This record gives sequence, C-alpha cells and structure tokens, in this order.
Amino acid sequence: MKNYRTNILILILITSLTVISCRKFEEFPDIPAITYDSFVVLMNQETGITERGVLIFSYTDGDGDLGLDKGDTLPPYDPNSEYYYNLIIKYYEKQYGVFKEVPILSWNADSSYFDTLTFNSRFPVLTPESGNQNIKGIFQDTLFIYNPLSEFDTIKFKAQIIDRSLNISNEIETGEIIRIQ
Repeated sequence: MKNYRTNILILILITSLTVISCRKFEEFPDIPAITYDSFVVLMNQETGITERGVLIFSYTDGDGDLGLDKGDTLPPYDPNSEYYYNLIIKYYEKQYGVFKEVPILSWNADSSYFDTLTFNSRFPVLTPESGNQNIKGIFQDTLFIYNPLSEFDTIKFKAQIIDRSLNISNEIETGEIIRIQ
C-alpha cells in the first residue's frame, strides 16, 4: 500500500513537471510594436469642458528593453537628443477639414512669452527581472486635450515608442476626438 502511494506521488510529480516544461512562451520581434486600443475623453464636472483624455494602447517587445531609468540622461538619452523621450506623441487639430500637426502653447508669466508644450514623455523600465524577456502589456497615458487658444474642436493624436536599443515602433493614430469647450 505504501509503495502504491509512492508510485502515485511520483507519477503526479512527473506529470506536473512535463506540463510545466511544455509551456510555450509567446515570442515577439525585438522591434517594439503597438496597437491602438481606445481614447477615453474625460470631462471636468465643474467646468463642463473636456480637459483630459486617456490614450490606451497595447505593446509587445521581443527583447524586453522598453523603458528608461531616471538616470538614463547620457547620450543617446540626453535631454537634447531625439531619444530623450521614449513615448512620442503628436497632436493634430482638424482645421477646415484637414488634420494639421500644431504646437500647444501655454503662457509663461515669468518670461512673458508662450511656451511650447510637449506630450512626449519617458516611461520607466518594463524589462522583466528574469525569465522570458518577451513582454506585452497595455499602456495608458493621460493627456490634456483642452487648448484654450484654439478655435477648433476636433483633434487626434499619433504615438510611437522607442526601446533602449533605439528601435522605433510603428505609429498608431486615434480616431477623431471631439472636445467640448
């Protein structure tokens, strides 16, 4: 009877190890890829203005080298480099039926000039600490969409990401976004 239990325990252990070892990991190319999921418009309940929105997209990367540390400020990630930001977002307004990339301006009272704002940003390292380096996930970024200096109410965004090997993903594009002003 004792021998029977030992045999059953060994059989369960071997079966478990076989199932675990047969598990296949997803594989992705080393160049990051993104897919547009949605854009959620958020209305400020106090003002009745759509001031913000959330861009949602999915990402994959085969070697898991997405994201930058706070200390990644030396070339090629220095502040004057095109690779300082790893999330690149362009803002467009529909002007007289045609989408045009436009800068967002903000008044700077200290300098008495308008400053150009950017939607670009740096997101933190997403690399797994061990195991399979193929990664996938969902990214959400909250963006200001209210432009008080614009007379146009229809906008859209384009976005792409850059990994630490300086591979640039494909570019995604939102649909038309109608702002309530």
